[in-house]
Amino acid sequence: MCEVGSPYKPFGSMGKPMDTKTQARYRTRARIIKAMAHPTRLFVVDELSRHGEHCVWELTRMVGVDMSTVSRHLAILRDAGLIEDEKRGTQVYYRACVGCISTFLDCVESLMKCNVRNQRELLIS
Repeated sequence: MCEVGSPYKPFGSMGKPMDTKTQARYRTRARIIKAMAHPTRLFVVDELSRHGEHCVWELTRMVGVDMSTVSRHLAILRDAGLIEDEKRGTQVYYRACVGCISTFLDCVESLMKCNVRNQRELLIS
């Protein structure tokens, strides 16, 4: 059995319906997570959170797709508040808004490993 601990404590009581404020909070969370729900965007968020800022042409080279596609992904991430940009001369540089994104991605990696272990145990038994 995998243990994936979290310091987060849900608010509210079991069995009670969510109030309007709680619903809005979860809608906002879903919007942020949805913005990351693409392999290219996950890569970009991971790269920016772990290694600092990059300009568009660097990210385009790293991802291996055309600049318009990368720009579209960057706009989605920026609109969700995950990254921010700064224009310097003719280049636009992007950076993660918060460093804890890498912690979230580390949690995803832990879940992936846990799932592999669980699948392996099912196949062996």
